[in-house]
Amino acid sequence: MSRIQQSTSAAAPSKDQTRKATERIEAERIARRQALSDLKCQRAEEEKRIRDAGNPGDVNFVGLVQRWRESRVGTALPYYTSGSGSNDVPSSKICISVRKRPINDKEYSKKDHDSVTVVNPTVYVHVPKYRVDGINKYLDHSSFCFDYAFDEDVATKDVYMCTALPLVQNVIKGDGCRATVFAYGQTGSGKTHTMSGIQGMVAADLFYLLSGKATVKSSCTRQNTIVTVSFFEIYGVRIQDLLNSRHQLKLLEDGRGEVVIFGLEEYETTDAEHLFSLITQGNSKRTTHATEANDTSSRSHSICQIMLRDRESKRLRGKLSLVDLAGSERGADTKSHDRQRQTESSEINKSLLALKECIRALDAGSSHVPYRGSKLTLVLKDCFTSSRAWTAMIATVSPASSSIDHTLNTLRYADRVKEKKIGNDSLPYKVSTEKNRAVHTSCHDLQGGNGNSVEDEHKQSMSAQKMLYQNTTIENLQEIENVSSYESNEDEKQGDRFEETVDIWGTHEYNEGAFREESEQLINLHIRTIQ
Repeated sequence: MSRIQQSTSAAAPSKDQTRKATERIEAERIARRQALSDLKCQRAEEEKRIRDAGNPGDVNFVGLVQRWRESRVGTALPYYTSGSGSNDVPSSKICISVRKRPINDKEYSKKDHDSVTVVNPTVYVHVPKYRVDGINKYLDHSSFCFDYAFDEDVATKDVYMCTALPLVQNVIKGDGCRATVFAYGQTGSGKTHTMSGIQGMVAADLFYLLSGKATVKSSCTRQNTIVTVSFFEIYGVRIQDLLNSRHQLKLLEDGRGEVVIFGLEEYETTDAEHLFSLITQGNSKRTTHATEANDTSSRSHSICQIMLRDRESKRLRGKLSLVDLAGSERGADTKSHDRQRQTESSEINKSLLALKECIRALDAGSSHVPYRGSKLTLVLKDCFTSSRAWTAMIATVSPASSSIDHTLNTLRYADRVKEKKIGNDSLPYKVSTEKNRAVHTSCHDLQGGNGNSVEDEHKQSMSAQKMLYQNTTIENLQEIENVSSYESNEDEKQGDRFEETVDIWGTHEYNEGAFREESEQLINLHIRTIQ
């Protein structure tokens, strides 16, 4: 019995060891509590710092965005600005730019953090997300590349110099140019603010260029050209003349398919001050109402048309349209609206949806483009189809995290406009991604950079891509057939199909998408047969 007690006492820890373990656990507990207290203090200081910096919100997400931005410092490209004395005209008939506005007071009070980063010419949207455990946080980055991307620190003058001024210089040439500048985006994203500043600068620069003081070559002068202006809005299904007591107008098409607004009054202007006063008068008559998203939300699409006509024959020598679209709204943003506001929101979204469908049809090369789906699309028809059309689109976005859905939709629509073809006699204008740049550069190097034309380089690039896909497909098929020597009747049939597919290069116009799809189907069928 004594031996059992002796062994038990030997196995049990001494009092000193128990006390030391207790003290160690207590010290670890105190250290954890102190670390947690320090972390809370640091978080509070960080919250105060970002709140004072005008970017409130979740500290973790704000920190993730900030660290991501620090890794991109110095990668933005400089803006190309065309001065009043420049003779340069952009080679692309459509210019797509994005402008980000600052966080406003309403978003500041809601603690919405800045979730959009602009690194010209790319816009990044940081979508905050939680991992599966529901605790750890991370960011999902979406990027879009355009001609220009302006952050909240860029002034409206710089936006005008890059987007609208080249169109003004092209209009005064007097060759019948149809130039259009329109702002697109969600309600409260800064469209009207941007367009109002551009309108004032257009009025000043137009008469300055017509006076002949600038070095821009043009056939329009103050002596042989008169400048007229008209201003109307599309409110629901009605078209109203804002310079003529909201007179109701009719939208018609002439025998040549051009849109004519019957009853619209044109007012001749004599100088920049007179033109700007008429534009200001039209803006003051525009339909606006307070909504949840914006206290002075525009409830209509406004179109300001500035025409240059020959002084003797009154023939149209150039037209510049400044379009300020009404902002899109979600159902959650209109839940407290009355019936009138909800009807307005419905009509606005319907017209913007019709515009999107037209852009989709043009992008897909459809034979039917539904311009008659909305009066807005009929008015904007020229800026997408005419061979003499030049278009600048300014997509405005909100940086708030609560508006990420709107921001992504706006950027996707702008990206779709950039990828579409303009007119029948122009080349496709697409965003040049890094991959596309690498492909075109490689093809140009293969040819030795001999200064071929754009069409020749395009054909050479397509030929190189054709050979690449053809060789890749053949190598994949050879690798598959080396795995197994099994051949069935189905293999022979598919082999004939492959030979027919390869022969397409010599007999039909190259279609990269069709060949890629045909090749993938063939490879998948071989894999299934071997298995």
